[in-house]
Amino acid sequence: MGSVADSSEKWCWVTLVTKPSYLPGVIILAHTLDQHKSKYPLVVQYTDSLGDEAISALQEEARNYGRLQPERVSLLLPRKEQENTGSVAERFKDTFTKLRAFEVYKLGYSRAVFLDADMAIFHNPDEIFECSLPGRDWLGATHACVCNLDYDSWAPAEWNKGNCAFTPLNHPDEVAAEITPESRPTYRLLNGGMFLFYPTEQMWNRMLDSFNTTDRLKTYQFPDQDFLADFYRDKWYPLSWKYNALKTMRYWHPRMWSDDKVVVLHYIVDKPWERQVNEDGVAGHLGRDGSTHEWWWSIYRGWRAEREKTRPDSLVLGSMSELVDTEQPFTEVIPLPQEVGKPEDVS
Repeated sequence: MGSVADSSEKWCWVTLVTKPSYLPGVIILAHTLDQHKSKYPLVVQYTDSLGDEAISALQEEARNYGRLQPERVSLLLPRKEQENTGSVAERFKDTFTKLRAFEVYKLGYSRAVFLDADMAIFHNPDEIFECSLPGRDWLGATHACVCNLDYDSWAPAEWNKGNCAFTPLNHPDEVAAEITPESRPTYRLLNGGMFLFYPTEQMWNRMLDSFNTTDRLKTYQFPDQDFLADFYRDKWYPLSWKYNALKTMRYWHPRMWSDDKVVVLHYIVDKPWERQVNEDGVAGHLGRDGSTHEWWWSIYRGWRAEREKTRPDSLVLGSMSELVDTEQPFTEVIPLPQEVGKPEDVS
């Protein structure tokens, strides 16, 4: 993995938060970037829908801890006839606003990595910036996992373990296949939770023009990532799963997964801050995420102890108290209804 460092370039992490319920995720994301000594700031794009209290807490945290750079943005919404009706979940309908990450060129940034607000860092992640892309008009990302081991009804028929780009991998240091003209359609799908890119005014204008003219927005199941997969068709480059380690991969792709190799953990579906891990270690999506959710809670408890010691009257402590541990813990583990994928399942 060759270095692309250039002293004239200015790099940043960027995330988006549009709902107060995601404030705990953003705060812990920033805290774990600090813990693992990233050299780069975190631009936190937020919309007015975040609400006055959460905005004030975020701004206070930014004043006291230099990592955070709050940046107000407006929602990016499709034109009326392209209003998204295909999304698999209501919460995804405002995720087109994630595309505003490409506007960080206005802040002087020439290379950026987007991270979803429901992520946490477990090793220094700065090596992501060093990943070489074929060109400055390319995107670096991880493949979408399309195993659909739980037979979700919304998933297309081609979403199965034999068509997942991660199924052939047997070692944590392996990276899923690059996209070629012969790649199967499911290998062309990316996960929008993390992506590496070069923000420029020209790229943003091209993207905005595509957003405002395409007739596909209403059909996207995962709005932002489906748009990116279309926009960067044949121009996105696969990065290691460890930079966007979906918590479900721990049991969906056990041959590939290694706890010690995880750099960025992505808490998809149920968020760890919503519920404590129950006394039997049950937590998260279908009760299977006790280990990864406990990792988050351990980080949170450390963060809270630190803040109570250094700034006991801070707004962010009060906000976090209101937003964390708001639901009853899960008590049941639902077994996987089918075996995980094996390399021989790829045909």
